[in-house]
Amino acid sequence: MLRPDPGPTPVSAPEPLVGCDDDCGIRDVLDRLGDRWSVLVVVQLAAGPLRFNALQRALEGVSQRMLTLAVRRLERDGLVRRTVCPTVPPQVEYELTALGHSLTHVVKGLADWSLAHRPQIAAARAEWDEEKRETATKAAMSS
Repeated sequence: MLRPDPGPTPVSAPEPLVGCDDDCGIRDVLDRLGDRWSVLVVVQLAAGPLRFNALQRALEGVSQRMLTLAVRRLERDGLVRRTVCPTVPPQVEYELTALGHSLTHVVKGLADWSLAHRPQIAAARAEWDEEKRETATKAAMSS
């Protein structure tokens, strides 16, 4: 007697790389490091302390407001130390804390991965863009 086909066999989802049933803290870190400027600030400060204007010049395209927000958030998270130099006018210097320095190896790994995979990412983007153009052209022609 033939049995009815039960359909596809259910596949269990793979285990997540990091278990975060509730709030394991990774979201806070990703919120901070996922913004446009924070990682670049960490990269620049890894070489040593910088005054605000030098840091802004090193980060081409960052506005004073966005840099101020980035360093304040990094300071709040304990990654950056802000020191006001007793000069006239006052000068502000930023440097990584020990906690900030402990992050640099992770940032370096991300930068190395990005550099090593830049050609594959560019090729995947070009392929995706071409597929979307072709789909849009076909849709426009059929209407």
